[in-house]
Amino acid sequence: MARINPTRMNLINLKKSVKLAAKGHGLLRKKREALVMEFFKILQKSEADRSRLQEMLSSSYKTTAIASTFVGDFELEQAGARVTDSSAVSLGVRNVMGVRIPVINAEFGARKTSGIIQTNIAVSDVEDAFLEVKLMIIEIAKREQGLRRLVLEIDKVKRRVNALENIVIPNLKKQSSYISLRLNEMDRDTFSSLKHVKKRLAKAQS
Repeated sequence: MARINPTRMNLINLKKSVKLAAKGHGLLRKKREALVMEFFKILQKSEADRSRLQEMLSSSYKTTAIASTFVGDFELEQAGARVTDSSAVSLGVRNVMGVRIPVINAEFGARKTSGIIQTNIAVSDVEDAFLEVKLMIIEIAKREQGLRRLVLEIDKVKRRVNALENIVIPNLKKQSSYISLRLNEMDRDTFSSLKHVKKRLAKAQS
């Protein structure tokens, strides 16, 4: 414990510091709880999306296999090579209890193919299926980036809460108790000295 002068002003300041630290501790605990709730909410959605992605991939591969039986592997590959991807991805952020969580928005323009094969419905089904897969992957990426940032912030807040709870507040209370004890001792010494002086004065007057 650091040395501190046992004065009444220091005692008042320490008591104010204890109240302020206790208030900060309470706010940080509420923030941590809110962040944990947000984390599990996003995690639940992310897990559901991952499960959905597996289903979508399985369905897309089946659609590709069906298209291949209609037009052949070579023609299907050629159709894929002719597709022009006009998609664009924009980045943004949203604020959750001071944590900047990324927001990824994908915009897809009209897909263009060339040649006779572009009119084949089976090929269009493949394109549509994998477009949905791409959208889902972007959604999962957005959520998992948010999860990473939330984990870092939760860990940071947890360390601050523990520091206040186990180090800062106990030290402030110890210093406050030390000053109170010293002031009481000083008051008793002063009172004893005054009694002694009073007796000497009374004896001198008599």
